Formats: sequence, structure tokens, C-alpha cells
Amino acid sequence: MTPVLLISIAAFIGVAALVGGVAIMFRDSTDEKVEDRLAVFTSNGPAGTKKGKREKEPTLLAEPLTDTKGFFHSLLTRFGNVELLFEQADTKLTSKQFCLASGIMALAGWTVALYVGIPVAFTPLAGLFSAMLPLLWLLFRRRRRMKAFATQLPDALELIARALRAGHSLAAGMALVQEEMTAPIGIEFGRCADEHAFGVTLEDAMRQMCDRMPNLDLKFFATAVILQRQTGGDLAEILDKIGYLVRERFKIWGQVQALTGEGRLSGIVLLALPPALFAVVYKLNPDYVMVLFTDPMGKKMLAGAAVMQLLGALVIRKIVNIKV
Repeated sequence: MTPVLLISIAAFIGVAALVGGVAIMFRDSTDEKVEDRLAVFTSNGPAGTKKGKREKEPTLLAEPLTDTKGFFHSLLTRFGNVELLFEQADTKLTSKQFCLASGIMALAGWTVALYVGIPVAFTPLAGLFSAMLPLLWLLFRRRRRMKAFATQLPDALELIARALRAGHSLAAGMALVQEEMTAPIGIEFGRCADEHAFGVTLEDAMRQMCDRMPNLDLKFFATAVILQRQTGGDLAEILDKIGYLVRERFKIWGQVQALTGEGRLSGIVLLALPPALFAVVYKLNPDYVMVLFTDPMGKKMLAGAAVMQLLGALVIRKIVNIKV
């Protein structure tokens, strides 16, 4: 490797180490975490002064005492509920590990881009794309888990309905789902049943399960249970109808996917063709392509092409994304 590359790598590692040291200095202490937990039990702290405040933080007692929320967690929470994303993806990854993995992937992508001879102007983009790979992996796991949960939901509802007809309670039916069915639905329903067994109301436990698994059919189930407990009625029959509705919707969705398959494939080809053609032409004749980055008109054409690509992707997605 060239000396310039070695100096750049050393500078990147030095800056990363400096950021890590500052993060450790500003990390929350464990003593403060323990005091917050004791305040919840004694109702002397901010979390125990108002009932609504305690209800907004239902997972505080479920966290380990050694789990501290430091700089990395505070940084990620500005972009969304990262803990909820980790739960939905069913991973034990922490905020610190996620940031570390993103930094390592950014360094690896930047180094590989320099090693293969990509122009220096494109190396930050390679590092940025590599840093997003852990996030894309989390989103992929989350989507796969949500899909598996939606597929298992009709069987779970029918199992609960049969348990209700046999004389069991709703919580016992959820525990039966945990015993008889695999993850992810067995884990989620089992967690809901355990929370109810430890004193959480069934409505709150189901509401938290809906937050962890944002599924429309699950919300129908939770709403039906809450209404049935307030007004009465045959819950087993309601669950059978919801299960039948979900199965029929899956059939219609499969037909829609088959009819829109050609459009989705055409969209993928049209969106991937310009970058692929750019890479091929750059490999054959780099000077011909670099005019787009050196000439003012070329820069405008490149920006217009990027905007048109984005608009085309949105239009194609709107056409083929039919909600059922």
C-alpha cells in the first residue's frame, strides 16, 4: 500500500479511537440507573410521581441493572426507536455494537474502494454505503420476521379459538401458542402471556405486543379482545372469522403478486441499467465518462438523471405496490 493510504487509515483509526474515548467519558453511570429503578419501586422519583409517566416506560423493569444507555444509544435514539428495531429484528445487538459494526464496515468499504482504484471522489460514497449495511441487515431481519409472523397468525388465532371452546382462558390460549408454535409468533404470544401473569393487564400486554409487531391483523385481534372483555360476546367465533379473513387476504395478495411480477421485474431492470452501463463505460473509456463530473453541463445532466431515477423508482413502486 502507498504511504498516503497508510496515513489515511491511521488518521481514520485515530479519529475513531478519539470518538470512542469521548463516548466512554460521557457514558451514563450504573449508579444512576439503579437509582432510577429504586425510584420506580418507591414512587419517589420522576418515574413514580405520575401514573402516566410510568405507563410510558413499561420496559424499565425488564432491563438488566447493568444495561446503561450511553452516548451511542443517545445518538441512535435521535433517528428513531432503535431498541424497538432491535426487538423487531430479534437480535441481541446493542447500540454500541451496532455503531462499532457500522464504523468497521465504513472503514472496510473505504479501504476496498481505494485498493481497487476507484476515484477518490467516490470513496466517501463507498464508505457510506458500507456503513449502511448493518442497518440494511437489521431491516431485512425485521421484514423477514414480520412476514413469518403474519403467515403464522391465522393458525395461532384458530388455536386460541379451540382453546377457548375447550374452556381455557385467553391467557392460557396464548401460552398454548407459545408451546405449540415456533418463533416468532410463539415468542411474542408467550411474552404477552408472561407479562399478564406477572401483573400487567391483558390490554396493556397486547398493546405492547402490537407495538413490537406492527401487524394489521394482530391489531384486529387485540381490538376484538378488548371490545369482547368490555361488552361480551363469543370471542372464539370472532377469532375464527379473523383467521378466515387473513387467509383469504393472503390468497388475494398472492394473485396480486403474480399479476404485478412483470412490472416489478421491469422496474428492477430499468433502475439497475443506468448504474451498470455507467460502470461498464467507465471501465472501457474513463475519460468519456468523467466529462459528466468535470463539465458544468455534465454535472447538471448527472443531477437531472439522478432525480429522474428517483422519480421513476417512486412511480414504479406506486404502480406495483397494491395494498390488499
